[in-house]
Amino acid sequence: MPQPDPTPPQSSLSEALSRFGAHVLAGAAARACDIGAATGGPPRTPAPHAALTVPAPASPSLDAPAVAPPAPSTDLARLLSGPSGIGTAGLRLSLREEPPHHPEPSASAPSVSSPSATAAQGTPIPGLYHHPVPDPDPVRIEEVSRRIKAWALDEVSLYPDDWEEEFDGFSVGSYMVGCHPDAPTIDHLMIATRLMVAENAVDDCYCEDHGGSPIGLGERLLLAHTALDPLHTTAEYQPDWAKSLRSDAPRRAYRSAMEYFVQASSPSQADRYRHDMARLHMGYLAEAAWAQMDEVPEVWEYLAMRQFNNFRPCPTITDTVGGYELPADLHAQPAMQKVIALAGNATTIVNDLYSYTKELDAPGRHLNLPVVIAEREDLSDRDAYLKSVEVHNDLMHDFETNAAALAADCPLPNVQRFLRGVAAWVDGNHHWHQNNTYRYSLPDFW
Repeated sequence: MPQPDPTPPQSSLSEALSRFGAHVLAGAAARACDIGAATGGPPRTPAPHAALTVPAPASPSLDAPAVAPPAPSTDLARLLSGPSGIGTAGLRLSLREEPPHHPEPSASAPSVSSPSATAAQGTPIPGLYHHPVPDPDPVRIEEVSRRIKAWALDEVSLYPDDWEEEFDGFSVGSYMVGCHPDAPTIDHLMIATRLMVAENAVDDCYCEDHGGSPIGLGERLLLAHTALDPLHTTAEYQPDWAKSLRSDAPRRAYRSAMEYFVQASSPSQADRYRHDMARLHMGYLAEAAWAQMDEVPEVWEYLAMRQFNNFRPCPTITDTVGGYELPADLHAQPAMQKVIALAGNATTIVNDLYSYTKELDAPGRHLNLPVVIAEREDLSDRDAYLKSVEVHNDLMHDFETNAAALAADCPLPNVQRFLRGVAAWVDGNHHWHQNNTYRYSLPDFW
């Protein structure tokens, strides 16, 4: 029997850099020269790894990038500064030099009287490692909130009238504006906002709060996934599938949100998103299986599930929302995948911690990290919660350490910007959870 051929070597980071690096860096260098001349500075020849600093718009507007948070210290400083040396000063999270500016909505701007536009200030979880950020731009929040509600009501008929308060209380406008500070326009922000709302509709209606059940979940998720990843079948059965996409609110939302996303993304970005949504759905099924068996998993098993049932689809599209593309070969690198996975894991544990009391008050038993640790490690509710904070902090430190190392190893401008975008998403996610006092409150453990 002949010996099988050896497994072809996988693409390495150095190979990916050599494939994409030369023309990307050359383009960045040329743009840097052009910007320097346009702003009155003397033309110069940048160093081989010169980075492009994103210029601030002349005046604030709805379609001007929102102000990004100042760079924190510790390990993240290395990520935000990137490699050192001539021409690398632009590799940092802050896209502007000026202090945050939040213009008031104009008199003609539409008003949205909901928590989306005016949220109370919440208290961060004591001991939770996070980076405080400025409040998101209220003008952008107002407009995103108006547009997403119109989409939900008029385009996809997403919810009945008695769900309106809950929809408003989710404050998705504040969430997405805070998580994507480098989005160039409101249209770009809406790409992420529709997808977020659609994902939550599937979670609520298929899995949890609004009629969800673990029984039959696999079938529902599979059919919903075809709204993201179209079915290619025979002419006889195609109409039946097409009709099914309009059969319920989650599928209508998935289909519409994905259509908008495909128009704004490249084929590889769209396929990347489908892949991450398949991961999410697999995580839903694992949690449903434990619910059906009335079983509490081991802590490591729960964390494995949470690497799939988590926020990963959100930060992974940060380049599409930012109006650029991280090439597929760079996005697929193991080091980049680890950074994205750690970001998703840390931000999802944030959700476990802030939603803890909300889930305790809900019917049935909801699995979250404090509940699993209390059960499996025989700890009090308080000690299990505080240990969960430590787990989150460890994940955050691992995320920042790995992101910083990748930023130093890979000085391509689009890689640097993508890493900044993921870091901004992590910070914005915590800011939203902390300040969404309509949904969340802290346990009395301190």
